Amino acid sequence: MERVFAEYLIETPYEVEQAAAVLAGEQSSGTFVSVPGETEELKKRFAARVEDIQLLDLVDEPSIPGGSIYGKKYQKARVKVSWSIENFGYNLPVLISTLQGNLYEITQFTGLKLMDFELPDSFQNHFKGPKFGIKGSKLSCGVTDRPMIGTIIKPSIGMSVEETANLVKSLIDAGIDFIKDDELMGSAANSFFDDRVKGIMKVIRDNEQKTGKKVMYAFNISDEIDKMQRKYDLIQQEKGSCAMVSINSVGLAGTKKICDRGELVIHGHRNGWGMLNRHPLLGIEFPAYQKIQRLAGVDQLHVNGIQNKFWESDDSVVTSIKSCLKPFLGGYEILPVVSSGQWGGQAVETYRRTQTTDLLYMAGGGILAHPMGPKAGVNALQQAWQGAVDGLSVEETALKYPEFAESVKKFSK
Repeated sequence: MERVFAEYLIETPYEVEQAAAVLAGEQSSGTFVSVPGETEELKKRFAARVEDIQLLDLVDEPSIPGGSIYGKKYQKARVKVSWSIENFGYNLPVLISTLQGNLYEITQFTGLKLMDFELPDSFQNHFKGPKFGIKGSKLSCGVTDRPMIGTIIKPSIGMSVEETANLVKSLIDAGIDFIKDDELMGSAANSFFDDRVKGIMKVIRDNEQKTGKKVMYAFNISDEIDKMQRKYDLIQQEKGSCAMVSINSVGLAGTKKICDRGELVIHGHRNGWGMLNRHPLLGIEFPAYQKIQRLAGVDQLHVNGIQNKFWESDDSVVTSIKSCLKPFLGGYEILPVVSSGQWGGQAVETYRRTQTTDLLYMAGGGILAHPMGPKAGVNALQQAWQGAVDGLSVEETALKYPEFAESVKKFSK
């Protein structure tokens, strides 16, 4: 019978083998005490198995509160566990409950993080995966050999429909590929969702009629499921191409319900990611997280950015980008969305470390605050990426392209 494998980083004051066995039991057929009915035959068929243990550091203090044994140190280890697919079939919420359920509360652990997991190929027959992914997203915007260049509506909230539509027009005139609502913008008192969609899509359709280029706008439809469905319908009626979902806010089943419709590109915003990942020994690592979102059908997913304004290290960002580009279940594509304090200056290092232009490269202030205006801001980003692909340094790119040179003066620290 096919099995699902998961790898965890753990910390425990107990014997690692004992702690790992508790993890396997709690997340399958066992509990804290033997119960009637838990036969050897049942355990053989449904119990999780500890497949591998690799001991790491031994530390004096626990990473998070948990079970402590006086005079004992805390052992870190990587543990691989597997389950028969019979335990959950192809039920995604139950699969995630198994991989990430009550095990975080188990007293034997003073640290536990899901690092990654592996699924059998049969999952391809039960999950559609992203409908558009990398190729479909770029094709929709007419982009081929460079990243999609995108931006976010700022201020995040407070502008009227007319003000937002005027800003969208200026960004389209500047040559932008992609624009999105901020995750804080749903349906504000002076910018109701329906009015905003209609006002913005008129600008986008007018430009498409004149130039042939259809800019992708990600409208934030995050809401209760029925309301998300209605908002999705409106975007379709107005000839839009993309909807944004705050995936941690609407939940896995809500995200999948929207993705399964398959008519719009789904831009997955991971706001709230820090509470899932920031602690080094609690939560989930991005390689596992992005697989869950691919199963749900998300086409585009935020990965932070090099030299970002948040807490995440460059190494972590690079790992996230590479994990999105790694093949999964025979071709479930997902487009990495690079954002957070980005301007053209980070393009060289981003390309050097990832060797890809299959990105949506998002800059807010890096475009809107360019000293020569938004058009120069968009040009500067395209120039930065051209320089990066050509193997030029930031300084060499600045000598070649005047708009990028102004970005360097404005944004370099």
